Amino acid sequence: MIGDPVKRLEDPRLLRGRGAFIDDCRLPGMVSMAVLRSPLAHARIDAVDLSAVREAAGVLDAFSAADLDTPLPEIPVRLAAMPEFAAFLQPPLARDRVRFVGEPVAVVAAVDRYRAEDALSLADVRYRPLPVSATPEDAAGANMVVRYEVGRGDTAPVFAEAAYRRREVFRTHRQAPSPLETRGLVAAFDGAGGLRLWGAAKVTHYNRGVLAAAFGLPPDRVELIEVDVGGGFGVRGELYPEDYLVPLASRRTGRPVKWIEDRREHMAAANQARGLVCELEIAADAAGRILGLRGDLVADIGAYMRTNGAVAPTRAGQFLPGPYRIDNYTCRVAVALTNKTPTGTYRGPGRFEANFFRERMIDLMAGDLGIDPAEIRLANLLPPESLPWPIGELIPGDRDTAYAEGDYPAVLQELLRAVDYPSWRRRPSRADAVGRRHGLGIACFVESSAAGPPEHARISADGDGRIEVRVGSSALGQGLETGMAQIAAAALEIPIETVIVRHGTTSLLPEGSGTYHSRATVMGGGAVVRAAEAFRARCRAVAALRLNADPAMLSYRGGKAGGLGIAALARFAAARGEALEAAGRFDNGGRPAWGFGAHAAHVAVDPETGEVSVEGYWVVEELGRVVNPPLAEGQTLGGVVQGIGGALLDRVVHDREGQLLTGSLADYPMPVAAGLPRIATTALETHPAANPLGVKGAGEGGLVAAGGAVGNAVAHALAGSGVQPMETPVSPDGLAGALHRGAGTPL
Repeated sequence: MIGDPVKRLEDPRLLRGRGAFIDDCRLPGMVSMAVLRSPLAHARIDAVDLSAVREAAGVLDAFSAADLDTPLPEIPVRLAAMPEFAAFLQPPLARDRVRFVGEPVAVVAAVDRYRAEDALSLADVRYRPLPVSATPEDAAGANMVVRYEVGRGDTAPVFAEAAYRRREVFRTHRQAPSPLETRGLVAAFDGAGGLRLWGAAKVTHYNRGVLAAAFGLPPDRVELIEVDVGGGFGVRGELYPEDYLVPLASRRTGRPVKWIEDRREHMAAANQARGLVCELEIAADAAGRILGLRGDLVADIGAYMRTNGAVAPTRAGQFLPGPYRIDNYTCRVAVALTNKTPTGTYRGPGRFEANFFRERMIDLMAGDLGIDPAEIRLANLLPPESLPWPIGELIPGDRDTAYAEGDYPAVLQELLRAVDYPSWRRRPSRADAVGRRHGLGIACFVESSAAGPPEHARISADGDGRIEVRVGSSALGQGLETGMAQIAAAALEIPIETVIVRHGTTSLLPEGSGTYHSRATVMGGGAVVRAAEAFRARCRAVAALRLNADPAMLSYRGGKAGGLGIAALARFAAARGEALEAAGRFDNGGRPAWGFGAHAAHVAVDPETGEVSVEGYWVVEELGRVVNPPLAEGQTLGGVVQGIGGALLDRVVHDREGQLLTGSLADYPMPVAAGLPRIATTALETHPAANPLGVKGAGEGGLVAAGGAVGNAVAHALAGSGVQPMETPVSPDGLAGALHRGAGTPL
């Protein structure tokens, strides 16, 4: 069963329109909530008058922070927390000051969404504008959240003596993750004061604990319920102000309350991502062997430190050296506040950015030294005999991290064969019949997945032989039900048709750690394997009672213990007033599963318009062991598409006053199916990870090197022009302007 191309079990109901998304949730007496958001990026709130709002037809309640007897607690940091962040947390409602366009100022609950939104226009809020910090360069003093330095070896002497040095500034602009489905919640307090919240995702048990404390409830009186989710990508499922405001509106009105954000709200208020600037310097000998790397990273995290806003800068510092043997490395990381939407994680946080910075620099170095880009990488990639390789303390407090076993050069060689690299070397760049210049770019990466807290699972059977698998992981559209069913069916040696998977909702299991960092298959799958081991032992124990035998003398084979099937064992256990079930827990001790791979992009550039078309794309990735090849390929394909968007299209733009200029999909272009290239993926299974299944996360490898590969391909296509992409996205206007000037950097 492991490795079989099982069709997605989720698809029949979704394709038939039987999915249940958050806007499908309807409860008796339910009302709608709308949020009044700040129109200014920075201002004092002198007064909030909601009297006219409360008198409007259909309005049940309206409130601002001043109307609350007890202030709502600030939203805590979940990942990559540092003590310095405590002063920069976001309150669910602005109190005396707003700090970005879109920050919640007041809330209205009405009989329907139309009347709720109409009533917002009656609010009278008096603002006193304050100076706006629009860029990290504007941040100083109190607006610098934290600075720290990490590294290994000693960069000073190697830079002083190196035959080759180069320094450049690279930039990744802000992006909006933009899943197909925007955020939404439905909250209902019951008569006994318990809270049920529909629309939870990603980390339901963690969020339950935080919300229970915020509302003064024991955790067992709060239930977070996961429904179908139209994409996650890091932005869905984190705690936001609305996770507090929707339940509060329900408690105040005594009615179930629904809130669904529109696309403008999503663009303005949901976590944005990327937004890093890196001054990078490389040192090498005359043969192109990298001797040292120095980086200065500045992250624009927006107006507040949200739940996972520090992940991107910390991981960018960690992954900046990549899969190369760079013994001497120093990186200074600075996290800056600006009057813009706060940031969080977006698929491949810190990795996309770091790989773009480093892989572009390596191509620049190769050009300066007259060495082929592939050859210079092969000469610097960590060889298999050097692995496992300690990387040093590249995240503060994380001293024991080491890349696991692997063969990085072999993966790059596989990619070079796939793209017929020798033919590209014979014709470095070429023009087609319409004058477009063609180029090929390559990029390498190393990727961690599935570090963090343990995961949990429970397996039970009924008298008909049906198997229920409960997992603490959450589904974000990635095929969780299919993968977990395959793992359970393989471990129990039973048909997959007998398995049903339930997930995400906090009432299913006492504990669960959720889905992020490509951890669902590694951690959730590991927990299912452990639960299956315990379930097999439980079957032997029940069979021993039925047969009056020693459990140690009975075997479990083909879904039977001592010759008795699971259905018969479940009926026998039920007759004794017991259940045929077992729980499992998998803990990898916080040690990630390390994957690695390489990307190649073939692009065509129109030198007149600056338009870049991706003509072909290749990914080779080492995944340890693949549970379901089509699911893994789907993850890679989706990652590539988002990576191409980040390389060429996606860019959130604010003006100098902090106003959002890209507030709709008309202003914020993303890849569409009609413009996608042929994407070839190769999943290698040569180095299984150290977990029960040998698997590695497959969710981010298709994205993390896309910026570097596309940027290098554009530079290759334009060889001799003097134009070098130094930022993402590589936009047509910036590229055309640089080409028409004859040299320079696209803006």
